[in-house]
Amino acid sequence: MTWRERMMTSVGPGLLGGITFRQWIDLLWQERFAVDPARLPRALSITFQSLKNSAFHYCERHRYDSLVEKVSIEPPLFVLGHWRSGTTHLHHLLAQDRRFAFPNGYQTAFPHTFLTTEARDSRLMSFFVPKRRPMDNMALSLALPQEDEFALCTACLKSPCMGWVFPRRRKHFGRYLSFRDASLDEIAEWRAAFQLFVKKLTWKYRRPLVLKSPPHTCRIRLLLEMFPGAKFVHIHRDPYAVFQSTRKTFETMFRWQALQRPDLGDLDHWVLEQYREMYDVFFEERNLIPPGSYHEIAFEELENDPVGELRNLYQALRLPDFRAVEADIQRYTTSLRGYQKNQFPVLQPQLEAQIGNMWQTSIKEWGYAR
Repeated sequence: MTWRERMMTSVGPGLLGGITFRQWIDLLWQERFAVDPARLPRALSITFQSLKNSAFHYCERHRYDSLVEKVSIEPPLFVLGHWRSGTTHLHHLLAQDRRFAFPNGYQTAFPHTFLTTEARDSRLMSFFVPKRRPMDNMALSLALPQEDEFALCTACLKSPCMGWVFPRRRKHFGRYLSFRDASLDEIAEWRAAFQLFVKKLTWKYRRPLVLKSPPHTCRIRLLLEMFPGAKFVHIHRDPYAVFQSTRKTFETMFRWQALQRPDLGDLDHWVLEQYREMYDVFFEERNLIPPGSYHEIAFEELENDPVGELRNLYQALRLPDFRAVEADIQRYTTSLRGYQKNQFPVLQPQLEAQIGNMWQTSIKEWGYAR
């Protein structure tokens, strides 16, 4: 573990580094100040950062609210797929096309203030950010594409990722995965936060956005209501590999985010149930997407032929001329040569059977049966 990783796991504010002081106090009150003593340094770091965020949030609203409100959002392209299914790889590939824009790591960490603070603070903060993601050794940078779920987690606290911060309350925050069990007020708050974040990005870049968030996989109805004309690409991967990689990722997130000691004995059940809920809703809502606005990719095929799979994607969704970006995508894929994926031990037969039973719809749909 590098010194940057040690710092992030001990005192880093994690997902809550961008919240305001009012949000932080309200959240602590809601959670009855249930912060474990060992996590108090992280809580203090969040408190300090929230005071700074509050001041800059006031400045940002005063300066930019009237400008952002006038923005017209172009229909985004959404990258769908469960955690560890290849969504990040696909997002990075699409980000090579400069005719699109994307939220970066700084903007998703500081959705309240990035228009005001990014130019000044991002370079300084980058010094403290580890150079590689701890769960898979992919490049990590505040300038790289990042999932908008982290921005929503900060902007309105309505995200299943809050379960990484307060793992003893994961069922409470789990209702924000698909929002089917959320109240109308909660949905409205989430929609308003999401729309504002997208408007701010659109005002900054003046280009259509490519957005990636695993939970969006089971929010298709909501996304179509908010962004008529949106396009969707879904990527799937061998569910047995997804299970092992997701389990490792969540363990990592607890080290980087948690304010409470997690019960890792319950982790397998959490991963199994969350995946099943996500894809039960996905298969129900997928047909709501109009013809010509949805495309599906297998991670294994994208890995073998990224340029060919991207060409097919551009054709299927009628995106701008692929030839204009083909060389850039080829250069990017060449830069990844030598990257080594995580290796996992063989699954125990009982757990493998449990995955096959609980995720059988996905396994049959994409032909991953063993």
